[in-house]
Amino acid sequence: MSCIIKYSASHPFPLQNLPYGIFSAPGRSARPGVAIGDRILDLYELSRSPHFAGAGVEPGVFQGDTLNAFVALPPATWSAFRAYLATLLTSDALTADSPLFVSRTAADTQLHLPLHIGDYTDFYASLEHATNCGTLLRGPERALQPNWRHLPVAYHGRASSIVPSGTSFHRPAAQILPPSATQPIFAASQRLDYELELGFVYGGPSTPLGTRLSPAAARERIFGAVLLNDWSARDVQSWEYVPLGPFLSKNFCTTISPWLVPLAALEPFRVAQATHEPPLLPYLRDPDGCNYDVPLYVEIKAPENEDYEAVAKSSLRHTYYTAAQMLAHHSTSGCSMRAGDMLGTGTLSAPGEHGYGSLLEKTHMGKQPFALGRRADMTWLRDGDSVRMTALAQGEGFCIGFGECEGTVLPALPLQ
Repeated sequence: MSCIIKYSASHPFPLQNLPYGIFSAPGRSARPGVAIGDRILDLYELSRSPHFAGAGVEPGVFQGDTLNAFVALPPATWSAFRAYLATLLTSDALTADSPLFVSRTAADTQLHLPLHIGDYTDFYASLEHATNCGTLLRGPERALQPNWRHLPVAYHGRASSIVPSGTSFHRPAAQILPPSATQPIFAASQRLDYELELGFVYGGPSTPLGTRLSPAAARERIFGAVLLNDWSARDVQSWEYVPLGPFLSKNFCTTISPWLVPLAALEPFRVAQATHEPPLLPYLRDPDGCNYDVPLYVEIKAPENEDYEAVAKSSLRHTYYTAAQMLAHHSTSGCSMRAGDMLGTGTLSAPGEHGYGSLLEKTHMGKQPFALGRRADMTWLRDGDSVRMTALAQGEGFCIGFGECEGTVLPALPLQ
């Protein structure tokens, strides 16, 4: 049977997707739901209904305001519940006008962070991005640091400033070393940037301290993914990052899309993983590993323009290290992983000038402005600019989307 909720073949949320999120609506406090077409299946109400008898999940799992309880269940349970949902949505047990469904597009339907994200680690896994940035900073001969082809480079981010799509934020202020100056100043960042990423979410039981995950085991523990914008203050970053890496330049805001797309929904888009040369150490080798060909898009809307302007197209396939390798490397020291932990891929740049996943690359560190609609001299983000990231993978007769990852820059707060 076909799905009881009707949608077009180009809709980002078909039966083959079934992403999870947290929503609220009039008369409904924040609760878990599943997007299907332009509707949301209310999992809280479903868990209290007779239809939940065959779900194979305790009702209390969906009676909180985060997805953590569900994500913490064993991977086999995720698969079984996904199959249950597909059966329910193609049976005559429900109708499209059932009170279990809520309009996803209604103005009074609000989307929230899907998870309590306990820890957030951001990687640097795109060869194109690392090469582009390294070339700008050190020249083509030393573009990649000696360790880059041997391990997935990463830093620990700040989970407290992760926000859902649609959240505006103030331009950050911190220490900056102005050009040609010898002493820093405290000022608002003038080189504000975005970074096009995906965030993978760890699921399943927590790993005990001291436990290592192989790439194969890590792959089974990746519940799904969200779009991620790692907003970055480049002038702050250039002054602070030696010797311990980014801090204030990236901890002020990280935006994610509100729908958590299960990894199972990306299976039709599997592609070969990158060729690793030199060969990786044994603990990172994954003969069965893969990437996913999910096209990614960046658009910017400036206040002087009427609509968004396209600025970049890339793909999730442009990761030198797979998500499973990132997670395996993260755990190799014995670091405990917990349900809801998030791993950012780092900027996903594609080959060619239209594939730059950041303004740092697109403008050659602000030295090559480009036209953005009526704005002829675009370099860094200005107050009032909005950045929107989307993803849409085309299957045979269906699409898999992530929704939007959007945020707007507000003026800096007073410095005194």
